[in-house]
Amino acid sequence: MYQQIPLRLTPEQASREENIKKIAAHKLKLTPAEISGIRIARRSVDARQKQVMIQMQVDVWAKEPVPEMQPKSFHWSNVESAPEVIVVGAGPAGLFASLKLIELGLKPVIVERGKEVSERKRDIALLNRNEQLDEDSNYAFGEGGAGTFSDGKLYTRSKKRGDFRNFLEILHFHGADDDILIDSHPHIGTDRLPGVIRNIRKTIISCGGQFLFKSRVIDFILEGDTIKGVVIDDGTKIKGRAVILATGHSARDIYRLLHAKGIKLESKTWAMGVRVEHPQELIDQIQYHTPEGRGKYLPAASYSFSHEVEGRGVYSFCMCPGGFIVPAMTGPDEMVVNGMSSSKRNSPFANSGMVVEIQPGDLGEYKKYGVLAGFQFQQEVEKLCYINGGQGIVAPAQRLIDFVDGRLSFDLPESSYVPGTVSAPLHFILPEHIVYRLKKGLAYFGKRAKGFLSDEAIVIATESRTSSPLRIPREKETFQHVSIKGLYPCGEGAGYAGGIASSALDGEKCAIHVAGFLKLARP
Repeated sequence: MYQQIPLRLTPEQASREENIKKIAAHKLKLTPAEISGIRIARRSVDARQKQVMIQMQVDVWAKEPVPEMQPKSFHWSNVESAPEVIVVGAGPAGLFASLKLIELGLKPVIVERGKEVSERKRDIALLNRNEQLDEDSNYAFGEGGAGTFSDGKLYTRSKKRGDFRNFLEILHFHGADDDILIDSHPHIGTDRLPGVIRNIRKTIISCGGQFLFKSRVIDFILEGDTIKGVVIDDGTKIKGRAVILATGHSARDIYRLLHAKGIKLESKTWAMGVRVEHPQELIDQIQYHTPEGRGKYLPAASYSFSHEVEGRGVYSFCMCPGGFIVPAMTGPDEMVVNGMSSSKRNSPFANSGMVVEIQPGDLGEYKKYGVLAGFQFQQEVEKLCYINGGQGIVAPAQRLIDFVDGRLSFDLPESSYVPGTVSAPLHFILPEHIVYRLKKGLAYFGKRAKGFLSDEAIVIATESRTSSPLRIPREKETFQHVSIKGLYPCGEGAGYAGGIASSALDGEKCAIHVAGFLKLARP
């Protein structure tokens, strides 16, 4: 007999297979000896009540052998001699677009401004030591894109945009842990993602795909209203049957190039704010409703807050339990921070972006920059925070309570931000319309979660790369740019913010439309 059953267990009960087996047997009115085996199909933490519970869907076999688990395998054909499609950017959108192109019989030529992941790790180490910023190899640029070194959370609303399960299985096939297939909030971890990304690259190359690292696109080859290829920074022209543009939210030079060539762009809503960091133990106590925190059996607690202040959303973004705050700038004289967690989420700190929705009409004097107004505003705020920081990339910071109350912090709590922090009046430095709404939002979150407005918490600026302030518009039905044939904006650049999953699934869909456009998709 096989049956899948729901179980609701205490954290301690859920920690051992023999406990789960006994409870499953009782529910099925069997003895534990009659249970041949169990397998967890789905798992989530329910912390809505005082007693935190683990909810599971469990596959149970009784009085019959347990079938051997067969992970899904993938077989991509060789496309070395197939028609070439240029993929600009080796982030999630670009990599998953490339895998899908191979599946559909097309050869991806991936052009990436940054370095492969091993070299990129060395550049990030230098950045963390406040020694050197490589503008093409950092937390945003390089193999795997911004997601590689910014946590690896996989749960997003993008589940509606494609085959989310298949996406997880591809990551699992390339080395991600089994847990991503069962957890409701799957997470790989920034320590494990580089290996997964490296294995995806190996798959693409083994199938005849091509990578061009350290190759920044500086121009597009256009013939009338059709794109024929790209020009990279050493002057080489690379031609292809189509171009998938998967450059992410921070490739400002690409957006400016598109604008300079008269290729249509559109302003959109985005968000900007700060990173807030607490001791993880405090967040555990708040979210698990107990002074003991998470104890022995629960994971580091996370949170998700949102509120509306005078017509604009204020919300937490990319919450990293057991994580670190990292320097995420991509150019000189910028101060940008982001968050990440390792697979074990075992840092003593918890951090999250706390951001305010910004609509194109909110930019006032920056409207003179037209569609690039958001970028200009974003850059100037980043520069202002850089000026008010310490030497190099030492970040301006403030105690959370002081920020909300509008006073300078005379000292700062310990932080995970390795380059260091310096006290600065962020309530005065940041734009007034952001500060006002952040204060209101944080005060509201403090009422919802007692203890959140803590003197132990620190605010670090600035969290400005939540998504791009503009999008590259495309046709809804074909995914092709609204005026340039053969150009396929993809992922963050097309306005599909939401992290690794959102970008990857959008990349797959984009590749399907490219194949349809070229009429070369295999049956």
